[in-house]
Amino acid sequence: MPRIARMVIKDEAAVYHVISRVALDGYVLGDVEKEYLVKLIQHLSQVYFTELLGYCVMGNHFHLCIRMLPGEDIGKDEIEARFKRYYGNILSRKKRELAPGQIASFRLKWSDLSEFIREIKQRFSRYYNRLHNRRGYFWADRFKSVIVEDGDTLANCLAYIDLNPVRAGLVSRPEDYRWCSLGYHVQTGNRRRFLSWNFWQQGFGVKGDSARLRHYLDFVYRQGGIGEVNTGEKTDGAINQGQRFRSRTRYFTDSGIIGSKAFVIRWYKEFKHYFGSIHEKQPKRIQGLNGIYSLKRLTGDI
Repeated sequence: MPRIARMVIKDEAAVYHVISRVALDGYVLGDVEKEYLVKLIQHLSQVYFTELLGYCVMGNHFHLCIRMLPGEDIGKDEIEARFKRYYGNILSRKKRELAPGQIASFRLKWSDLSEFIREIKQRFSRYYNRLHNRRGYFWADRFKSVIVEDGDTLANCLAYIDLNPVRAGLVSRPEDYRWCSLGYHVQTGNRRRFLSWNFWQQGFGVKGDSARLRHYLDFVYRQGGIGEVNTGEKTDGAINQGQRFRSRTRYFTDSGIIGSKAFVIRWYKEFKHYFGSIHEKQPKRIQGLNGIYSLKRLTGDI
């Protein structure tokens, strides 16, 4: 059976939660590999038309939360600056210059989600194979991507990403983990403006990077129930907010589209021809996330 085409929004900015796993057994990404992967993401996110909102690199997979920007409004001078950034020192050795006819192709390439992730994965595979003197595939076949609505849904998705190392038992506080966005914010002060603050907090009148960080950190702690005593009690079998964030949940990784009911309906109508089902899909309310819906009803959740 052919796989469903990837849902990608064209001609307007859109946020995606991307997840990609390694094809190898075990936790093969150690400290050195994680550090390289973060630097690679940092480099390419300054070339492609993206805003990197959040990330987490674990031992066998990584998460990115990115806003892809359309390239139509990117001027020639900006394309040339990104071209030089893209090729770096290669320019001085090969005298490579940007031809006028290449501008349109780079504008298209650098606004493409699949190209961005493909390049991260290919470059990292070559690095890992050289480092470990091996050949062959490194990543599992296809990365997952979920279209994420701005606002509360995006904030919750970012919190879920930053809580990965806490769920895995690697740290008790997410900011202590070096290879996630909260760790980067707290430990480096968001060096070189790697991560964008252009998300939900601005709508709540939070100004200044330090205040935004405190506000977001408090939000993540509340969502994850960090510092609370977990009694293990359940109320009428329903999944509450703390359980949703303290456990692995497929709604942030396999929903296809996640957001308000109106947002899910809007983009389902745009992509409904991708699906073979004769029945209309209806947004599914997600327990433990007030006002947030999924395109899919997922089984095998927490």
